[in-house]
Amino acid sequence: MAAKAAQSQGADIEQALAACAGGDKNALRRIYDQECPRMIGVAQRILRRRALSEEAVQDSFILIWRHAARFDPQRGSGLTWIYAILRNRSLSILRDERRVETDENPIAVEAASEEDDPETVMAKLSDAKALRGCLETLPVPRRNMVLLAFAQGLSHGEIAGRLGMPLGTVKSWIRRSLIALKECLG
Repeated sequence: MAAKAAQSQGADIEQALAACAGGDKNALRRIYDQECPRMIGVAQRILRRRALSEEAVQDSFILIWRHAARFDPQRGSGLTWIYAILRNRSLSILRDERRVETDENPIAVEAASEEDDPETVMAKLSDAKALRGCLETLPVPRRNMVLLAFAQGLSHGEIAGRLGMPLGTVKSWIRRSLIALKECLG
């Protein structure tokens, strides 16, 4: 009985992938509703952090939507294809996280307070001229998010709430900003 249910589930996923390739957003929603909790669990075993796991799942669904036409049932099942995307995305995030090295004593920890706005924190970073110069190259909204996260210690969720932005956008902007800062400082 369980084998039959798994086979039916796999067929449903493959039909939904074919519908996604045709532009059916409801098909992506069906895949999401069916697989999201399990995908977060798989990503969390790789990444060990809930926020990163959610980011990996979100990125995976974007890739599933964009590349659904590439799915070939002759090469494997739909579930295998979806989880391969998730695994690859999770490993990429893990590699990116390891590249962004953090110090136990972040710059301006003593100087920043919870009441400071991001621009005040930026001014207090005068001792770290290279970092300040690189921060100034970022667009103001992205720079503010980085400062809220690292100088004031706010979580991605707290930043999203404070700025009235979607959580996924905040996570993506901060991650991209950190990569840009690393390149600038490197």
